[in-house]
Amino acid sequence: MTKQQAPVAKNDYYDVTFTDLTHDGLGVAKVDGFPLFVKNVLPGERANVKVIKVKKGYGYGRLIELYAPSPDRVEPPCPVYRQCGGCQLQHLSYGGQLKAKEKQVKEVLARIGKLEGVIVHPVIGMKNPWRYRNKAQVPVGGREGGLVAGFYKERSHDIIDMDACLIQQEKNDIVVQTVKRLAERYGIPPYDETTHKGVLRHIVARCGAATGEVMVVLVTRTEHLPHEQDVVRDIVREIPDVKSIVQNINPERTNVIFGAKTRVLWGSEYITDRIGDIQFAISARSFYQVNPEQTKVLYDKALEYAELTGGETVIDAYCGIGTISLFLAKKAKHVYGVEIVPEAIEDARRNAELNSITNVTFEVGAAEDVIPRWYQEGIRADCLVVDPPRKGCDASLLETIIAMKPPRVVYVSCNPATLARDLRILEDGGYETIEVQPVDMFPHTAHVECCALLVKK
Repeated sequence: MTKQQAPVAKNDYYDVTFTDLTHDGLGVAKVDGFPLFVKNVLPGERANVKVIKVKKGYGYGRLIELYAPSPDRVEPPCPVYRQCGGCQLQHLSYGGQLKAKEKQVKEVLARIGKLEGVIVHPVIGMKNPWRYRNKAQVPVGGREGGLVAGFYKERSHDIIDMDACLIQQEKNDIVVQTVKRLAERYGIPPYDETTHKGVLRHIVARCGAATGEVMVVLVTRTEHLPHEQDVVRDIVREIPDVKSIVQNINPERTNVIFGAKTRVLWGSEYITDRIGDIQFAISARSFYQVNPEQTKVLYDKALEYAELTGGETVIDAYCGIGTISLFLAKKAKHVYGVEIVPEAIEDARRNAELNSITNVTFEVGAAEDVIPRWYQEGIRADCLVVDPPRKGCDASLLETIIAMKPPRVVYVSCNPATLARDLRILEDGGYETIEVQPVDMFPHTAHVECCALLVKK
């Protein structure tokens, strides 16, 4: 179907009924079979929409008038929800969000993975699905009347100034507002990405949910931080529980938040947090799950699927800072973790030491290179755990798993589509997917995590 053949035209209005949600939370309606994607609508709703963009096989619309709201529709409590790109589902009741995510997982397993008969459990949600994020990365900019700090407007780099984010832990809001106020007090110029001038680029706040410890990271374009001593003194005075104040220098023209150089301005290089009974040291650039309460739920499920009795050898591919590895090590004979990021492996070794866990071995490298070498050295995995990035497992790692034939594979995924694709490859290589447990790590967004169990046929 070409643009000319599309049954809709830009700027035209249509009455439609929405039938589904996309993986990123847009409502789906069809005009003569042609899909239209629209924000802030729900399945079952009838509405009038204006077509704002027409592509080759689909289009985008804007909600003009809602005729019949869904019983699952709620009023978003966030005042900037409709402008901010951070959340996609605040207009859907929390129960409705969990059902939509379960449906999404089931559909991609069937459509992409061609998997029939796999048990997909209901999504495990949160009792209180607000104020869960332990990390905020907030861009800073200038506007007439002063400095602004907030999240980006959807699909843009326009900053929406905000006082609070309802999915952030409240301590993060305090950090952002305090630093913003101090930057204005001491005349620290905000970064301008158009001219590549100014100083303060981002405010990053991290807090330990279990410990209450707070880290403040000031990301600057320049090495020199104006009024550094005054700013540090006032942060210590005004932010309760602050344990670490860090400056990260990023002089590049880039959308990447962090630069290569980090220096401690005050306090410790790390804050600590706990998931279950395991303690973690978190530095400014450490990867650490943003929802520790649901991380515990997810990792407990991975541990359950691993069925460890104390005598097993486990391999953790994509081990990061060792979060899953250390959980597994409590129940296994030995855990081998591999990760391509050297700093993450340093953190993993430090975290093992912090918890006096000695039955773990961490190595830097690509999983698809390191694991076959371990195999040649005589290491045989009774269980292999993968927790890859959104793009899923590297194809050569999947080939390695199939060749090594570990009896059990536990696949932790942040992207149901790549999970489904990889499960299909493993099934074709002699594995059977037994069950999948979705976990709602990111309430009010369209994301869903899954933990899947596979056994060798």
